Amino acid sequence: MLWTRSGWRRAGVAVGLALGLWAQGWALTATQVTRLASGDTDSRIVALQQVLAQPDEATARYLQALLDDAVRIRGEQVWLLRDGQGMNPVSQQVSRVPDDAEEVINNNRMRGELASALAALQLLASDASARRAAASALLKEPDATKLALLDQALAAETDAGVKAQMALARAAIQLGSDDASQRLQAAKALSESRTPETQLLLNQRLAEEGDARVKAQIQASLNVLAASLAWGDRLGAVFTGLSLGSILLLVALGLAITYGLMGVINMAHGELMMIGAYATYSVQVLFRQFAPGWFDAYLLVAVPVAFAASALVGAVLERLILRHLYGRPLESLLATWGISLVLMQGVRSLYGAQNVGVENPAWMSGGVQLLANLTLPWNRLIILGFAAAVLLGMSLLIARTRLGLFVRGVTQNRAMASALGVHTARIDTYAFALGSGIAGLAGCALSQIGNVGPDLGQGYIVDAFMVVVLGGVGQLAGTVYAALGLGMANKLLEGLAGAVLAKIAVLVFIIVFIQKRPQGLFAMKGRSAEA
Repeated sequence: MLWTRSGWRRAGVAVGLALGLWAQGWALTATQVTRLASGDTDSRIVALQQVLAQPDEATARYLQALLDDAVRIRGEQVWLLRDGQGMNPVSQQVSRVPDDAEEVINNNRMRGELASALAALQLLASDASARRAAASALLKEPDATKLALLDQALAAETDAGVKAQMALARAAIQLGSDDASQRLQAAKALSESRTPETQLLLNQRLAEEGDARVKAQIQASLNVLAASLAWGDRLGAVFTGLSLGSILLLVALGLAITYGLMGVINMAHGELMMIGAYATYSVQVLFRQFAPGWFDAYLLVAVPVAFAASALVGAVLERLILRHLYGRPLESLLATWGISLVLMQGVRSLYGAQNVGVENPAWMSGGVQLLANLTLPWNRLIILGFAAAVLLGMSLLIARTRLGLFVRGVTQNRAMASALGVHTARIDTYAFALGSGIAGLAGCALSQIGNVGPDLGQGYIVDAFMVVVLGGVGQLAGTVYAALGLGMANKLLEGLAGAVLAKIAVLVFIIVFIQKRPQGLFAMKGRSAEA
């Protein structure tokens, strides 16, 4: 099999790992070349470990060729295939490959050893991040056969951070040494590596260790690691609670208008979220089909589309059905529940019953690593900021705009607002459309952290009602505190009692709280029509 252009490009990457440090001479010998290509797997692995003690450009090139099945052998002669020609791995002289030359066959074990060796050669890369990644990989999976290569890289390393990581990797390898004093020093050094992998490594060694002094040091290092990792777990639980709280806030903001301000028990609120999520999915499909080069911008278009789609459905529902049910809570509850079933079935008919996947744009992928066991995903961080922006926009709309003034006036005293010339029926439609549109924004956000399906809204509607009731009917500030508080309480209790018991505990707390304070955290201020 001839090397393709992409195969040689991969080989070039491997070659570049060692080129900057050992370009002046060839450590690879003809004998080593032959031993790496022939014989049983055990002998080939021994030869591989020997060449890694003095790696160079030729070593990296040859190992990559072996991994790519681009090596031929006849007797003691070995060729690397390149554009139909053969190249001597040591002298680099080009010659024709004989027809009777055999392909070098690698079993899975040999392939794994070759891949591991090439990864270890990154310890000599010119890029500091590549060297750090190679040292981290050795720290997670110590390999005594790479110790000579690691010592070579450690002696030449100039970056303080990478050198410290290499030293920890060396300690991880020495933890399995036959010398008790080396194991003792290694256990002491590994207390500086605050990672779960190091904790697992030390625990495994603790179970096997026979020397009392080394065992005591391993236990002391484990105590230091446990204390450090505990902070990561705590901060992770806090962030997860804030993330859940921001999602509950987005879901509950729309409900705070339709239920809190208008008094409509809208059981179809979750399905309005679902419409926003499917609108996001539809925009993604259109971008992928007609503008793949602009795919990373699809979410910027999907946000207003999700708002408009849900707001339009909400306005139609209010005009055709709900305006005839104001003041009749039982009928509105049953009607909106029936509407939710119709909307779910409609989505199943259009998109199918299976969940659909919505892909994150590139700028929402990855995360920020604060600690070894704490990474904050970008999609969650952006949703936190998005929830804050939606809250700010809604607060300004309600408090500072003419529409907000009319909504507050109709909420407090519908008859007086009508007498002053406010078109109350139109304001009802606008307010319901606004609440529905915010539900669509919540669906857009939810599509970025999970699959989208017809039942998407069912998992959040009960929690959203609890947030609105706990915060105080019609109170945006109470909605914020209740959403973040419930999110934090859920996640913190999950770590102590499990997900089911945490839900039960939160529900019991809300029931007791509402019994003692029916108006919620914040009571409605001013006079209402019922006053």
